[in-house]
Amino acid sequence: MCCLFGIMDNNGSLTGKQKTRLIRALAAESEVRGTDAAGIAYNSGGRLQICKGPGPARKHRFFVPGDARVVMGHTRMTTQGDAKYPQNNHPFAGKVGRLHFALAHNGVLYNDKSLRKSKKLPQTNIQTDSYVAVQLLEQQGALTPDSLSKMAETVEGSFVFTVLDHKDRLYLVKGDNPLTIWHYPRLGLYIYASTLAILHQAVNRTWLAGEPFREVPVSDGEILRWDKHGLTTAGQFMMTYPVYRPWHPCARSYQPDRSYLRTLKNIASALGYTPEDIDELLEAGYSTDEIEEALYGIPGWQEYR
Repeated sequence: MCCLFGIMDNNGSLTGKQKTRLIRALAAESEVRGTDAAGIAYNSGGRLQICKGPGPARKHRFFVPGDARVVMGHTRMTTQGDAKYPQNNHPFAGKVGRLHFALAHNGVLYNDKSLRKSKKLPQTNIQTDSYVAVQLLEQQGALTPDSLSKMAETVEGSFVFTVLDHKDRLYLVKGDNPLTIWHYPRLGLYIYASTLAILHQAVNRTWLAGEPFREVPVSDGEILRWDKHGLTTAGQFMMTYPVYRPWHPCARSYQPDRSYLRTLKNIASALGYTPEDIDELLEAGYSTDEIEEALYGIPGWQEYR
């Protein structure tokens, strides 16, 4: 379990202080999905900057400069690759031709080791399963909706990917993991997070509380792109589920992270559900992310919107 979060300041209407406050609020609320490491990426001064490291997000005190239009972030719960080594944490740096990019991933990939062999990917000291997505894009030599689609159709597992290049184009690649995006038309602002609850709670900590917004729909198998023209659908890819679902023969080795499962059951108990309820949902084939999304559902949030 990890969390993606970020902002897209379409009109350049926010100050650096406002963006910093919003990113810190998003990062702090995202800790519910991981405290092993955290990181952000943005463009400033004509260069792509990646700031990341081990430990919970609130300890990093992220700073966003005024000229950064888009910021993508990640909080991590470790599944593969020791978080104490910075190279194992998100966002990851990549390069295709002269184009630099950063990639962050929420989910688990199950075929990263086999892909490194079958695709003859370069050896690396990065142990995280997510990094194979960077290598697949680099091998294609392009960062486009087509190359993202091919990458998404090649990996097996649960995922949402966010990819930011040094020309301030942000791609959101929606697999079957959760993603919520809100648009504030008056401000020309988009913000996103892995779950509705995180977005709701983060916004309530800032001046955006009460500001009119609308939710941006995004479907599994869809690729969105943000640039100076706003957020638009850029492409689609073929979803491979349910090959990586817990009940599927190809995913027999899948087991929910024990620490995450304990946290999930504690949350469920606080909301009036029993640990046995969670076990029954897992046996029925629901993923832990799907269960968490259901648990964090906010009664009456439509009225808030």
